Amino acid sequence: MLKELVIISGKGGTGKTSLTASFASLAEDTVLADCDVDAADLHLLLQPQPVEHHEFRSGNEAVIRQEDCTLCGDCMDRCRFEGILYEDGRFRVDPVSCEGCGVCVDWCPAKAIDFPECIAGEWFISDTRSGPMIHARLGIAAENSGKLVSTVRMAARELAKEKGLSRIIIDGPPGIGCPVIASITGTTMALIITEPTLSGAHDLKRVAALAKHFRVPVAVCVNKWDINPEMTGRIEETARELGAQPVGRIPYDRTVTQAQVAGKTIVEYGSEESVKAVREIWENVDRLLQ
Repeated sequence: MLKELVIISGKGGTGKTSLTASFASLAEDTVLADCDVDAADLHLLLQPQPVEHHEFRSGNEAVIRQEDCTLCGDCMDRCRFEGILYEDGRFRVDPVSCEGCGVCVDWCPAKAIDFPECIAGEWFISDTRSGPMIHARLGIAAENSGKLVSTVRMAARELAKEKGLSRIIIDGPPGIGCPVIASITGTTMALIITEPTLSGAHDLKRVAALAKHFRVPVAVCVNKWDINPEMTGRIEETARELGAQPVGRIPYDRTVTQAQVAGKTIVEYGSEESVKAVREIWENVDRLLQ
């Protein structure tokens, strides 16, 4: 049975990607999926070599056919998003302001406005030194990142089935918004990585509540735990109260940053203490996934 592990957090910068890349170095029979499509960065550590490239199409955008436009201005009057501009004696659609609602298309007396589907980004199937990887890039000012996340996850499942692999490890986006919901629904388990701060404790509760809503089991690990051991203990106790399983602690370690600069994972570059901590977390998580 295919197992899906998603690594999430309440905010960016807590160590999701570093931990995902390290798990990729330790795991076997695994497909990797970078679902942080708004700010994907797993590729910086794993240097994927694209094998397939696909367009991501989502939403629609109005386009005025100038040869058919009668310059009546009805489209500008009806647009509530100031997406129609009048410049140099003609009307045109501002692609950044256009919300794709289609009102101008429906009401244009001359039927001079087309409504094509948008290219909103791209996604890739790649090879890495740690196995196959699905990753994506959302277009500038593009929407529907949740739909792109779902596309990435679906492609990861199909690839795992095709290659006979038993596990998917997902680098999830931060927060509790639409991309996170698309990342965690239907997964086997969510690993929340947090930091020993008041905001970290608060974020843990929010993300754990989201996972609970979708009936996804939760494990918790604390990064930089030794900068505030007392808060680390409180966070782990809170995790237990929320029904989440603490699976380990990662110490504050400058070699983690050095590993990022070198384009390496923690287990490939980090200090002995950090490597040991990450290995223990993976072993605990892997045990829970069985």
